[in-house]
Amino acid sequence: MKNVCVITGGGSGMGFAAAKLAGKDHYIIISGRNVEKLQSAIDELKAEGIEAEAFACDVSDFESVTRLAERAAEVGKIDAVIHSAGLSPHMGEAQKIMEVNALGTINVNEVFSAKMGKGTCILDVASTSAYMLPDEALPVSNYELSFTDKEQFIKKMVDAVKHFPEHMHSSMAYPISKNFVIWYAKKCAALYGDKGIRVVSVSPGNIETPMGKLESEEGDKFTKCCAIKRFGYAEEVAYLLTSCIDKRNGFLTGTDILCDGGLVSGMKSMKK
Repeated sequence: MKNVCVITGGGSGMGFAAAKLAGKDHYIIISGRNVEKLQSAIDELKAEGIEAEAFACDVSDFESVTRLAERAAEVGKIDAVIHSAGLSPHMGEAQKIMEVNALGTINVNEVFSAKMGKGTCILDVASTSAYMLPDEALPVSNYELSFTDKEQFIKKMVDAVKHFPEHMHSSMAYPISKNFVIWYAKKCAALYGDKGIRVVSVSPGNIETPMGKLESEEGDKFTKCCAIKRFGYAEEVAYLLTSCIDKRNGFLTGTDILCDGGLVSGMKSMKK
């Protein structure tokens, strides 16, 4: 039986860098909405001697995620899932951002946890932006709907964004969706613990990736608050991601890990 690591959004950036590291002892399945766009990533992984394949998946679609999980289970034992697929503020409207980032995380955790067992790990990629909004801007009271009524949950999440001016809807949807990811990962850690599944989230700061470059102008404003005054590298985050899924980190679950060059702590100290 092959030990399989599924990486959503694994065709570029942090996900692809993680595939290179995890591929040393896992069969890698990377997913994206367009499988043709993943081919160059697969070619590069195979050139490094990594067993890998690409699979088309839209994480906001439950059935699409189900097909991905079924394929992974056919290949072998699903050892780890690194859920790094997501949309930034410049990549879509508020509704789509919520569907991919928030609903996508629900779908991935729900579907894969049903096929995983003892000694496995689900890692959800969040963002430091989740820490940037005041508590009153976060619709936390609606987060529980994610377990009972997904359609109503997304509606409430999008409604929360509408409290802001229209030109800010996408830029508000992103941090709210990522705050939910952190909350949801912690809830899942408690729910899946008896099955032996660990669930962790990681919140990268400004990282030099294709997505990061889209937000670079905004990110540059924050660099001065960091202890390490530069953007992070995809390989640095990838090392953290693959460390988290490692079985030697068997006591690590139910927490969010910031990998932001000290941005959040720097901003907090500036407020004091």
